[in-house]
Amino acid sequence: RRRGLLRTDTACKTAWSFAQYGWWLRFYFGVLLMKTALFVCVHNAGRSQAAEAFLNHIAAERALPIRGQSAGTEGGAMLNPTVVALKQTRGISMEGQSPKILTQEMADAADKVITMGCGVDADKCPARVHFTDDWGLDDPKGRPEAEVEVILTEIEARVLLLIDELQVP
Repeated sequence: RRRGLLRTDTACKTAWSFAQYGWWLRFYFGVLLMKTALFVCVHNAGRSQAAEAFLNHIAAERALPIRGQSAGTEGGAMLNPTVVALKQTRGISMEGQSPKILTQEMADAADKVITMGCGVDADKCPARVHFTDDWGLDDPKGRPEAEVEVILTEIEARVLLLIDELQVP
C-alpha cells in the first residue's frame, strides 16, 4: 500500500479533487451555462454599446454567467463621445470598445437578440437573425447631455430587467 500526498479517507479525497479540479469545473460549467445577449443597432456607436457595457459591468460585479455583446448592421466610424463620457462618470469604462459589424456567428451564439429601436432593416442585415425584442430607445446622437443621461438611465433599467430574465432557468 502506497502512502504519500493522497490520503485514502473519503473526505480528504473529495476535498483534494475539488481543490485540484474545482477551477476547471467552474470554467467548464460556467462556459456551458453562460447566457449571451446581443444588442443590435445600425451603427453600434451609442445605445447598443452602452447596453453591452452595462450588462458586462453588472454581470461581473455580481459574478453572473451572463455576457453582453453589441453589433451594428452597418457599423459606425467611432463611439458616441457623449455616451462614452457619461458612462465614465458612472464608473463604467468603454475603453477598447469600437463599433462592430453584426456577424452570423454573433447571432447564432446569442440567447437573446435585442434591437435598440433604430429601425434595423432585416433585409439589409448581414446575418440571418431572429430579433427577440425591440427596446424602442431614442438615438443619443447629437442630443444634449441631459437627454443622453435619460436614455442611459432607461438602458440601465432595461438591462437590469434583462439580467433577471436571463437568470430564470
